[in-house]
Amino acid sequence: MGFGTVFSLGLVALVAFLAGPISHFVQITGVFFTPNSTVLGESQGPIYIEDTIHCEDVHHYRPANLLFTACEDNKNIRFSWFPPLGHLLPLTAQGSIHVVDPKTMKSTRLAFENFQGPFVTHGIDVIEDPEQSNAVYIYAVNHMPNPAYFEAGEPKGVHKSQSQIELFHHILNSDSIRHVRSINHPLIKTPNDIYAISPISFYVTNDHSNREGPMRLIEAVWRSAKWSDIIHVQIAGLTSKDAPIEASVALTGLWNNNGLGHGRSENEVIISSAMGGEVFLATRQSNHTISINTSVSVGALADNPSYYDDPYSTDSHDASGYLVAGVSQAIRLLGSQDPNAAVPIPVQVWYMTHNSRTGVWEKKVLFEDDGSRISTASAAVLVPIEPKVGGKKLAWLFVTGFMSNSMVAVQVEL
Repeated sequence: MGFGTVFSLGLVALVAFLAGPISHFVQITGVFFTPNSTVLGESQGPIYIEDTIHCEDVHHYRPANLLFTACEDNKNIRFSWFPPLGHLLPLTAQGSIHVVDPKTMKSTRLAFENFQGPFVTHGIDVIEDPEQSNAVYIYAVNHMPNPAYFEAGEPKGVHKSQSQIELFHHILNSDSIRHVRSINHPLIKTPNDIYAISPISFYVTNDHSNREGPMRLIEAVWRSAKWSDIIHVQIAGLTSKDAPIEASVALTGLWNNNGLGHGRSENEVIISSAMGGEVFLATRQSNHTISINTSVSVGALADNPSYYDDPYSTDSHDASGYLVAGVSQAIRLLGSQDPNAAVPIPVQVWYMTHNSRTGVWEKKVLFEDDGSRISTASAAVLVPIEPKVGGKKLAWLFVTGFMSNSMVAVQVEL
């Protein structure tokens, strides 16, 4: 552990002490938490999905029963250049988009068409092509280094990162993906996750107001630093890569808002506050603003959320609910940046259902690991298993992380 890490830990502790409440800081960072690993039966896994290195986000595209994820592919990149963690040494490569078949548990890396340069992956979203039912559009965050900084002698007042959004088009069951255009705007500063509305309209979270420095660290630990926001972006059209872009603030006033997910209805938005350990259910309005309806707290850092719509629901058992994956000992993220010496980072996946009769949110840890099976978890989705008559309600849980060696699948009971 170097001086910089020791200094960071000391500053984190000081700010947390001054900001309070200390109990929340202790819980989310997991300072005194003892990680446990979920005991799995012989048929429950884990199954490790090959060629899924450092895939931060995953989405289940239900119409085709396929999973989509964006991966870094190289174990060294995250430890040198990954602006969301404050790693700003410009070692980059071109990450990739993968399709995972939940039936075969195999990953297919898609070949890029018309796309060159760095692709430092983060959040994604997948929506159907409204004009081609066997195709999808994929929005993906790209944390590029800023050439204006690194190639111009590191001038003052210029940011190191030039994070932007990439839009791709993919024909299902093909082995390639076509780049449609890049999307950048001054309001897109620290993008984390995306909520797609259409091929020309989406929301994106800025998880911090500050890209680096002491103020960014304060944002991470001070509950009143509610400076993150969600931006709505509208593209004039897709006939030109230079079609004008309009952007506006859709929601502000949240602490470290992070992941976005589609909810129960067309207009429901799921938002997570990472260091807040909260999941918010919100509604998008006709003027593109977002209003929050309720929140649910979990006992760990909350990353990308998702909603599971139970296709086998009955009057007696509807397993539909919300998932959020996260790190249960966030303090370990301040450890070594050497990929060969990195400590395992424990994870939890929370599952939340709403009891309509009592009005109570029922929460449980659906999967937990000490970091030996999967280190870091930032997204999780459920893929249903058709139940046997009178049998248990089961599903495959897919979990991935921004510094995990591979996505894992485990069978769970709902």
